[in-house]
Amino acid sequence: MRHLLPFFLLATTSLTARTRVAHVVVALCDNQYQGIVKVPAGIGNGQQPATNLYWGCGYGVKTHFNRSAEWIQVPSAKPTAAHILDRVIWKHKDSAVYLVADAYDGRNIREATEDLLRYASGAAPERITVNGTVIDAGGAAQLVGYVGHDGLMDFALENTFPAQDHAARRTIILACISKRYYAPHVKATGASPLVWTTGLMAPEAYTLKAALNGWVAHESDARIRERAAAAYDTYQHCGIAAARRLLVTGW
Repeated sequence: MRHLLPFFLLATTSLTARTRVAHVVVALCDNQYQGIVKVPAGIGNGQQPATNLYWGCGYGVKTHFNRSAEWIQVPSAKPTAAHILDRVIWKHKDSAVYLVADAYDGRNIREATEDLLRYASGAAPERITVNGTVIDAGGAAQLVGYVGHDGLMDFALENTFPAQDHAARRTIILACISKRYYAPHVKATGASPLVWTTGLMAPEAYTLKAALNGWVAHESDARIRERAAAAYDTYQHCGIAAARRLLVTGW
């Protein structure tokens, strides 16, 4: 049996190398605590994730991914932080890629923004056991994302988030004009932008899912951006040229 040991170790190492994690922070839409154009009260209550525009509605992250054929929900425990109201974890059905999504109380959009940048810098890593498999999320994730209102349009950050290591983390930031507002903060983290925006947008989950499906497949940044733009046009009917101007990649 000794001659089988190197093969076993090689197979184990290969499996570990294929496991990747995307960790997405979702700031729940909130009419009261965010500087947004008001939406109907039932979908704009940032303390009610089940009916929230960015979480429980048809194009909210939780509902949209649960309806997806590519992503399978797996059991997960709720985070201990009081301002994270829900967590869902999915595994991509054809690969060892996991998606962790956290729903932040809408009044805690500052914490959501800071956690995005904290994770992008490599800080606050989190180990999560999923069906007996340990995955590395938080600052140990390979991709970190944000969905919601652009809080940096309303407040300035006091903290800074310098890079903690040399890992090649990517970011997807689906919020209005995120390239302009987040660029200096993301640059300081050492992460690189995969998809973000140049104008006002509806940060619904179809754009996120399209981009993630391309990332899962190891597609080029240009191809992933094109996926995101095509999805946005499909649902928003804005025209593919406008969608390409809105959703961009790189600096």
